[in-house]
Amino acid sequence: MSLTKKKINPVVTRGNGMIDVSGKDVTRRVARASARLSMNPKTFQILVERGSPKGDVWETAKVAGILAAKSTPFLIPMCHPLGISKVGIRFDVDKKRHAVGVTSEVVCLGRTGVEMEALTACAMAALTVYDMMKWADREMVVSEVKLLYKSGGKSGTFIRKNRA
Repeated sequence: MSLTKKKINPVVTRGNGMIDVSGKDVTRRVARASARLSMNPKTFQILVERGSPKGDVWETAKVAGILAAKSTPFLIPMCHPLGISKVGIRFDVDKKRHAVGVTSEVVCLGRTGVEMEALTACAMAALTVYDMMKWADREMVVSEVKLLYKSGGKSGTFIRKNRA
């Protein structure tokens, strides 16, 4: 294809791009999200009792979630880079369902929200557990990545009604 007939990205030609947030007030922004990693009972038992030959599953997944939150604008093109103040990752072991729940909380003082950072943190933490345990079970499923809560900014507070 010649340089003169090169296709232009339709996102750019329509004028869409990163939203200008410079006129917004700086407020405290908080977002919480969750994800679930389901696995077979044998893998779940190995995870809880022995972990992974790769190393500490929980600490590695926690660090991966934190790094993912900080890297969100590099992964999702129209996300603003933010000065994140806090990223917390929590794991809840569900023995009945042979699953691991991941919850993240991201906080910043900024002009735009941290929902995408919280969602990215959860997804990456769950994927890291998957990566560290795939030797035992390649049928694990990451699911239910969802926003639970967000506050700050003009749109106000969001609380997910059905957390199940």
